[in-house]
Amino acid sequence: MSSRVNTKLEEIRIAGKTLYVPSTRIYGQTVVVTGKWIRTAEIKDEAVVGGVTVEDPDLFISKLKESELKADVFTFAQRLPEVTPKYDYHLEWDNWAAMPTNSFNDWWKNLPQESRKNVRRAAKRGVVVKVTPFDDNFVKGVHRIYNGIRVRDGRPFWYFGQDIQSVRRGLATYLDRSEFIGAYWDEKLIGFLKMVYVDHIAMLFHVISMDEHCDKRPTNALIAKAAEVCEQRGVSHLIYTKFIYGNKRRSSLQEFKRRNGFQQVNFPKYYIPLTLRGKLFVWLRLYRGFSGLIPEPILQSLLSVRAWYYKKDLHNARFTTQKSPV
Repeated sequence: MSSRVNTKLEEIRIAGKTLYVPSTRIYGQTVVVTGKWIRTAEIKDEAVVGGVTVEDPDLFISKLKESELKADVFTFAQRLPEVTPKYDYHLEWDNWAAMPTNSFNDWWKNLPQESRKNVRRAAKRGVVVKVTPFDDNFVKGVHRIYNGIRVRDGRPFWYFGQDIQSVRRGLATYLDRSEFIGAYWDEKLIGFLKMVYVDHIAMLFHVISMDEHCDKRPTNALIAKAAEVCEQRGVSHLIYTKFIYGNKRRSSLQEFKRRNGFQQVNFPKYYIPLTLRGKLFVWLRLYRGFSGLIPEPILQSLLSVRAWYYKKDLHNARFTTQKSPV
């Protein structure tokens, strides 16, 4: 009898889009393969999988090679708090933006004065921040927020234009381990965040607010409430994706994270070639992607041009809408 591991298509989301990619189960983990020229295997949603994802890498890789996935590279990472390399594989230092949440008072005292002022400003201007249930009213509020934002961080917003069922489906991932916090003004949802609990940490999936209410600082208030909730639940850290993306070492988002108490925490991520093509891919460090290979000065210039282009495109779209006959 064949010992090959069977495969099937698995649903994943990349850049707000739903894709179906080859997958298989290995030692209790769902492994998916993405990419065309280089097929990269990884644990599905590795960052939110509880426990140790790869207990014995040698056995795991051996089983992966027996499967029908035909991957060129397998990648996996160590988990906080284990940040010292444990394995003798090719590694790259990755990073998280991590906020210690053992003590809300300590976090608050270490914030810059301006950040504390922004949280207070939200309350003074009538913003009410609270843990909110995942119900129809909440989904409708998020749908309204998403469809009011065409461009975010200098590029088209992934969720703009989605119908309400797509929004609901996207929000409902890992619902049994999720916490939603809403920012309300005049009883209307103007911002929200979603956290997913993983062992002793919380992963921040979404945090977004309506542009027209930015003067009320709802996003700062949401982060503060999340820090409070994490302390109550005994969570050690709140993770807000990466602190640094490739060679993009200066951005408004990074500054926002720093001002709100997030710190850069490095951890090892391993890349194991499985084919000759995979060896070349790892040797050239092509896994760093575009932003990790382009020198920072050039990258910043390209990002500025991109932001200018989409800002101009947004302005033209608004102008066309205003000129259109009723």
